[in-house]
Amino acid sequence: MKIKEIIVVEGKDDTRAIQRSLDADTIETNGSAISEETLEKIKLAHEKRGVIVLTDPDFPGEKIRKAITEHVPGCKHAFLDKKDARPNSGRGIGVEHASPEAIRLALKDAHPMVDTEVEDITREDLIDAGLIGGPEAASRRERLGELLKIGYTNGKQLHKRLMMFQISQREFADALEHVLREEKQ
Repeated sequence: MKIKEIIVVEGKDDTRAIQRSLDADTIETNGSAISEETLEKIKLAHEKRGVIVLTDPDFPGEKIRKAITEHVPGCKHAFLDKKDARPNSGRGIGVEHASPEAIRLALKDAHPMVDTEVEDITREDLIDAGLIGGPEAASRRERLGELLKIGYTNGKQLHKRLMMFQISQREFADALEHVLREEKQ
């Protein structure tokens, strides 16, 4: 499987994991302190072939996504679930630990983040759904992020991520219903 876009990853181990999974070119950020030179390289790649950002599902990975989104708007983003990014030993988390199948699925589901003023889903909707401030909030957000393919977020980030990916009220309601149904089983 060949991917036209260039995949942005954090390091060499991530590049090796991508190359084990499919035929694709990568740009490595070499950590969360992305240089101006690397951001310019990502910008050029986005203009020429398109870019998919695939970072680790952790705080530094989110920091990298934010920096790229601010400097190069319109990139696609792919997300690995935390469970798919853990090694067998259970220590650490990252793209380099994901199976080829998990990487291919994440890249297949990549979509652009869009900064939008449309606000179909309110913070109150998130509180009412038990996604912010309740005992099950973190696990519900994690499962919701998996279903909507937007990755895990904390309560503060969830609303912004839903808006950036233009998740509709219907998509949100369907995913939430699925999460709540799973809890009852």
